[in-house]
Amino acid sequence: MAADSEPESEVFEITDFTTASEWERFISKVEEVLNDWKLIGNSLGKPLEKGIFTSGTWEERSDEISFADFKFSVTHHYLVQESTDKEGKDEESEDAIPQSMQDLLCMNNDFPPRAHCLVRWYGLREFVVIAPAAQSDAVLSESKCNLLLSSISIALGNTGCQVPLFVQIHHRWRRMYMGECQGPGVRTDFEMVHLRKVPNQYTHLSGLLDIFKSKIGCPLTPLPPVSIAIRLTYVLQDWQQYFWPQQPPDIDALVGGEVGGLEFGKLPFGACEDPISELHLATTWPHLTEGIIVDNDVYSDLDPVQAPHWSVRVRKADNPQCLLGDFVTEFLKICRRKESTDEILGRSTFEEEGREVADITHALSKLTEPAPVPIHKLSVSNMVHTAKKKIRKHRGEESPLNNDVLNTILLFLFPDAASEKPPDATASIDNSNPPPEGEDYTLYNQFKSAPSDSLTYKLALCLCMINFYHGGLKGVAHLWQEFVLEMRFRWENNFLIPGLTSGPPDLRCCLLHQKLQMLNCCIERKKARDEGKKTSPSDNVTNAYPGDAGKAGSQLGLDHLRDTEKEKGEVVKSWDSWSDSEEEFFECLSDTEDLKGNGQESGKKGGPKEMANLKPEGRLHQHGKLTLLYNGEPLYIPVTQEPAPMTEDLLEEQSEVLAKLGTSAEGAHLRARMQSACLLSDMESFKAANPGCFLEDFVRWYSPRDYIEEEVTDEQGNVVLKGELSARMKIPSNMWVEAWETAKPIPARRQRRLFDDTREAEKVLHYLAMQKPADLARHLLPCVIHAAVLKVKEEEILENIPSVKKIIKQIIAHSSKVLHFPNPEDKKLEEIILQITNVEAIIARARSLKAKFGTEKCEQEDEKEDLERFVSCLLEHPEVSVTGAGRGHAGRIIHKLFVNAQRAAAVALPEEELKRSGYPEERRQNSASDFPPPVGRELILRATVPRPAPYSKALPQRMYSVFTKEDFRLAGAFSSDTSFF
Repeated sequence: MAADSEPESEVFEITDFTTASEWERFISKVEEVLNDWKLIGNSLGKPLEKGIFTSGTWEERSDEISFADFKFSVTHHYLVQESTDKEGKDEESEDAIPQSMQDLLCMNNDFPPRAHCLVRWYGLREFVVIAPAAQSDAVLSESKCNLLLSSISIALGNTGCQVPLFVQIHHRWRRMYMGECQGPGVRTDFEMVHLRKVPNQYTHLSGLLDIFKSKIGCPLTPLPPVSIAIRLTYVLQDWQQYFWPQQPPDIDALVGGEVGGLEFGKLPFGACEDPISELHLATTWPHLTEGIIVDNDVYSDLDPVQAPHWSVRVRKADNPQCLLGDFVTEFLKICRRKESTDEILGRSTFEEEGREVADITHALSKLTEPAPVPIHKLSVSNMVHTAKKKIRKHRGEESPLNNDVLNTILLFLFPDAASEKPPDATASIDNSNPPPEGEDYTLYNQFKSAPSDSLTYKLALCLCMINFYHGGLKGVAHLWQEFVLEMRFRWENNFLIPGLTSGPPDLRCCLLHQKLQMLNCCIERKKARDEGKKTSPSDNVTNAYPGDAGKAGSQLGLDHLRDTEKEKGEVVKSWDSWSDSEEEFFECLSDTEDLKGNGQESGKKGGPKEMANLKPEGRLHQHGKLTLLYNGEPLYIPVTQEPAPMTEDLLEEQSEVLAKLGTSAEGAHLRARMQSACLLSDMESFKAANPGCFLEDFVRWYSPRDYIEEEVTDEQGNVVLKGELSARMKIPSNMWVEAWETAKPIPARRQRRLFDDTREAEKVLHYLAMQKPADLARHLLPCVIHAAVLKVKEEEILENIPSVKKIIKQIIAHSSKVLHFPNPEDKKLEEIILQITNVEAIIARARSLKAKFGTEKCEQEDEKEDLERFVSCLLEHPEVSVTGAGRGHAGRIIHKLFVNAQRAAAVALPEEELKRSGYPEERRQNSASDFPPPVGRELILRATVPRPAPYSKALPQRMYSVFTKEDFRLAGAFSSDTSFF
C-alpha cells in the first residue's frame, strides 16, 4: 500500500515564466507612482522669468518603493507656477519637445544662489529623483546602475511621462546622478563625471569646448555657434585694514560703576568675534560666443574687473560668540543648581553663633505669638546684624564680591542710601525717571516680569552681571544675602524700599516683585502707626492723615457714591493708636460692658436709646447731605481698615483653603464668614461713627445700589421718597444681616487688624532668606529676558533691519506664552534665548558690513543710501547683484578690499608666492593681480545641433562644468532624435 502511494505523493515543480519578476514589479511600481502624481504627457509652462529659481516656491512630494528587499525613495521636485490655458495649443504641443529640453537652453537662471544641485547644473524646473531610502545605502556597482537606468527608461516609455527621471548612484556625498528624459521621438541623456582633481587640459575654456564638441559629435561642417556663460568666484578672507569694532569687555574696569565700559543695569551687546568670515565675489559673463574671448593654459581674457555682472554673498561665522546671548545663557544655568546660599558661601560663617541662628529661624513664631514684650525689644535686629558682622569677619578678603563692587551695586539698587536724610514716606518710587507709558514699558505685563524702572528689574540685571563677570554663583549668593539683610534693615528702621510703586502687590508682575511690594506695604503701615504714636497719643483719629482725609472727603459726594458699588476704598484710614499686640483689642470693651448682653438684640430691634447715647468714635467726615433714617442725625463716613494686600501665592493658598471646606451647608456658611471679615470690620466702624444707625443706613453708604428709593404719595397727598433694601438683602439668613447683628460699635483703631503687617513682613523676609540661587534665578529670569528684548529693540532701532523687527515680534509673542506659566520648561527658555542670540548676531553682522564698506564715511547722500541698501540686502538675501559691477560705488569698494588683501598677502608670503608661480592658474592670473586666483570656475556651454545624424531634428545640448581646488564635475545633457537616426 505504501509502495503504491509513493509515486502519487511526488510533487512536480512547474516553473511559470509568465509570473512577474522583481525587476518587472519595480518598473510597475515606478509607473504607478508617476501615474498617481499625474506626470503623464507634456505640460508646457510659460517661459521662466529671471531669478524665479531663487524667488519662487519649490515643493516636493515623496513615496517609497522597493526592488526586492532594497528600498528606494521617489521624490518629485517642482517649481510652483500658475497653470496655463491648454486650449488651442494641443496641435502645437503634439510635436513640441518636452519642457525640460527647452529649459536646457534658458539663460535667465544660470548660477542660481540657492537651489537643488540638479537645478543649478541643468536649469530644470521639474524632475523626479530615485535614491536609496536609507542614508547609509548606495548603488555602487555598474551593473546595478545600468539596471536602474534601464528600469526608468522602460517606465518613461510605458507611461509617456516627459518629466526627467534621475537615479542617484554612488555615495550620497558625491551627488552623482544619471537620468533620462523622453519625448515624442526625442530623448535626453543626463550624464555626469566627478573627479577629485581637475586634469590640466580642462582648467580653461578651450579644453572644455573640445570635450563638448567631441561629445555632441555634430556632423555638420560649420558647427553651430556655442553659447557660453562663465562665472569666476573669488573669496576674501583677510580683513587686514578693518578691525572688528566690538571690543571684549574689560573686567577690571568696574570701579566707578562700570564693567567693560558698561554701567550697572545696562546689558552688554555684540559679537566678540567678527560675525562675517568671508566675502564671496562672483564675476559673471552671461552671454559669450566662441571666438570672442581667449581662455587657454597660457593666457586669459577673463579679467574680473571687466566682467559685466558682479554679485556678492557673505559667509557668516558659525555660531559667533555673542555677549548678550552668553549673558542670559549663563544666568539660565543658575536655575539648574541645587545648592542653597549657606552651602555656597560656607556654613562656617555661623558656627560660633549656632544658638543665635536657631533664634533667627524661630523669629517668625516669636513675632506672631502674643507676648507682653513690645516688638521693638526683641533681638531680631541685633541677631541679624551680629550675623552680618560675623559673615564679614569670617570671609575677610575671600569675599566673592569686594567692597567696591558691592557698594557700587547697593548704591545703584538703593540710591536713597546715598543721601543723609532718611527716605520720605512718599518716596516709594524713584521719581527721577517718570515711568513712560509706551509699549516697551508695558512689556512686563506680557512677560510677567517687572517694570523696567523697578528695583526687581535692576536686581535681576545686577545679579546677571555679577554672575558673568564677578564671582559667578558665589557672587550671586553673596549679593542676594546682602540684599536680604538690607530688606530687614529697612523693615526694622521704617525705611521704604525705593523703586517700587505704592499700593498693593501687582499680580501682573513676578512673585518676587510682589513680595517686595508686600514688604513695602508693611513698612508703610508700620511707619504710619509709629508716627501716629509719636504725634497723637490720644484717641483723636482724624489727625493721622489730615491732608489726605480732606482730599478723600472732597471726592465722595452723594452722586459719586450712588454710581459705585463701594466707595469706601477712596478713604484713607488711620492706624495711629493701634497696639502691636493682637490681644489688646479686647480692652476696647471696658467702657461699653453694658453692650455685651443687649448689643445684638438692639441691632435687631432698630437702634435703642442706649446705643444712640453712645459717644461717636472714628469719624472721618460727614457724608454730604445724607442723614440717618430714624433719628435724622448726619451720616458720617467712618475711618475703616484697608483690606489686606495679597500676593498670588497667598491668594492660591486662600483659594485652596476655601475649596477644602466643601459644598455642604456648614462649609458654605464658614466660607461666607471667612470672606466677610472685611465687611464685619467696616460695619463695626460704621456703628461706632454713627450711634443709633440701622442696616439700611450702612447699605446706603456701602452699597447704594442695594437701597431702592421710590416716589410714593402719602395719606395727605404729598409725594415722598420711600426706600427699602433690595431683594438680595431681604433673603433669610443673609450674610449682611448676620454680620450686622454680630457687629459691635468698635472704631477701626481698636479692632483686630485685618492686615497684620508685622507677621506678613516676617513671612516675606523669611521667604526671601530661604530662596536658593536657583529659585532666585527662576523668579528673575523673566526680567532678564525682558531686559534682553528691550536691549535688542534698542540696538535694532539704530540699524533699522526689517527682518529683525519681524523676529523681535515673534520673540515677544513666544515669550509671552512661555513665561506666563509658573515653571516654564528649560527647553522652551533655551529656544527664546537662542532667538535673542540670533537677532544679536544679525545686528552684529550688519555693523560689521557697515564698518567694512564704510557707510559712515560716505560723503554723498545718494551713495550712502545705496551702500546702506546694499548692506541690508546682503543680510536679507543669499546673493546680491552689485550695481555697475566693478565700476559702481560698491564695486570699487570691493575691488579695493581685494587689492589691500593681496598686498598684505604679498608682503607676508613672498617666498611662497614665488614657489607657486609655476602653476598655470597662477601664470594666467598675473594680468589680474588685484584679485587672488578664483576658488571656483563655472561654465555652461549650450548649442542646438542635430544628433545623431545631419538630417535629425536640431535639439538642445548643454554641458555644465565646475572645478575647485578639490573637486571637478562635468554634468552633461545630450539630446538625440530617436525617429530619424
